[in-house]
Amino acid sequence: MASMMGVLAFCQSLLHTVFPPELRLASHKFFQRCLNWFSSYCYYDITEIDGVNTNELYNAVRLYLSSSASIAGTRVSLTRGLNSSTITFGVSNNDSLVDTYNGATVEWEHVVTQRQSQTFSWRPLPEEKRGFTLRVKKKNRQVVLGSYFDFVMEKANEIRRKNQDRLLYTNSRGGSSDSGSHPWQSVPFKHPSTFDTLAMDPVKKSEIMADLLDFANGESFYQRTGRAWKRGYLLYGPPGTGKSSMIAAMANYLGYDIYDLELTEVKTNSELRKLLMKTSSKSIIVIEDIDCSINLTNRKKNSNSGGRKNNHDAASPAPLGANEEDDGSTITLSGLLNFTDGLWSCCGSERIFVFTTNHIEKLDPALLRSGRMDMHINMSYCSFPAFKILLKNYLGYEETNLVLEELEGVIDEAEMTPADISEVLIKNRRDKSKAVQELLEAMKIRAEKTREKKWLESKRNEIEDEKQVQEKRALDIPQEGFDQLEDSCKKDDEKIF
Repeated sequence: MASMMGVLAFCQSLLHTVFPPELRLASHKFFQRCLNWFSSYCYYDITEIDGVNTNELYNAVRLYLSSSASIAGTRVSLTRGLNSSTITFGVSNNDSLVDTYNGATVEWEHVVTQRQSQTFSWRPLPEEKRGFTLRVKKKNRQVVLGSYFDFVMEKANEIRRKNQDRLLYTNSRGGSSDSGSHPWQSVPFKHPSTFDTLAMDPVKKSEIMADLLDFANGESFYQRTGRAWKRGYLLYGPPGTGKSSMIAAMANYLGYDIYDLELTEVKTNSELRKLLMKTSSKSIIVIEDIDCSINLTNRKKNSNSGGRKNNHDAASPAPLGANEEDDGSTITLSGLLNFTDGLWSCCGSERIFVFTTNHIEKLDPALLRSGRMDMHINMSYCSFPAFKILLKNYLGYEETNLVLEELEGVIDEAEMTPADISEVLIKNRRDKSKAVQELLEAMKIRAEKTREKKWLESKRNEIEDEKQVQEKRALDIPQEGFDQLEDSCKKDDEKIF
């Protein structure tokens, strides 16, 4: 054995002497190329550090492999972050996972090696050298290079956006962009409202969700049609019908940030444009109770309301842009229209504008047209399908657990908002039967009041119509008879109202 070891050592030294390092390296490369030539696979290396910079593709692959449901492996690395409720998995060190894309099977291997002792560097490198090696068949090379890496990057961005904390922004005069500070102030957005918990007709809810999803996935459509990648939603209806909850559900569904724009804090149209420029993509810009922020009343209705000028009583609308405090704000209707559908509204992409109002008839038609407010959503009183969602959310009742025929027959006439019903359910959530019974009694009382209110309104309209008819005939009626008719109308008003 000793003699054989000596012979091998002598042969090795002889080879090193006869064959220089350059020749040995060339021979190794030649044999490696031969092996690659006859192999049916090709390999792509993605290192964590590209020179001195972080490789974004490595981070995207790591994030994609940690969340992709299409990947199967026998050995994975499980992690759970601090204050996190979800467990993520990834590729273990020096292990591999298999993925499938458009019929092509690829294999990812996470290669981790110890880095050799490094010389002085202005940026310290990690002790471990990490990277991914992608093995794919040569016949699928075009699929991988053509669209697979783009798919991985897109999925990673989507996962990153869903995992990151969403923010709720608000504007203030103290943060004016002229002073160099950011005009928006933010807090974490933690609203629990979702479309599953939203008390709304399921058919209408599905239409809204489909429209939102089409918008979020419609980048190529908007580019092809030459339209700005934005969409407007108008939420209108009585107070307490869930307009704010709808906005929160939209943000949670798409994973967008919310910019709550307070118009009373904006002085000029120029400042309004600067606020728009400071908003990010994938966001929802909200103006709640827009009819109360500044005067955006219907110009046609105002012009036809009467021919008298110089009448500045309390019922007359204030000048456009003047708010209740008269603090010098000069926002105009034109400035707000350009904010939502002008050239400045295109300084970004994937934005949603949401306006809410309790009185849609007060808003100017120019603000409501398609292109500004593309979808009008009537947040009306609670319907029976929405009521069943509230019962399930607050009391845990399913449709088969309770006889709902009596409630179904009275809920439409009661005209109760989801907020009114929720208050009754919250107050009696420990006693389900009591909650339902009290809610039924409350609905019957409200339904009776609603019927009386409608009857009184109909009688008032009849009296008003009769007055108008008699006024037209006033020239043909003697003064004594006209006075008797007026006294009779007054007595009817006192009797009814």
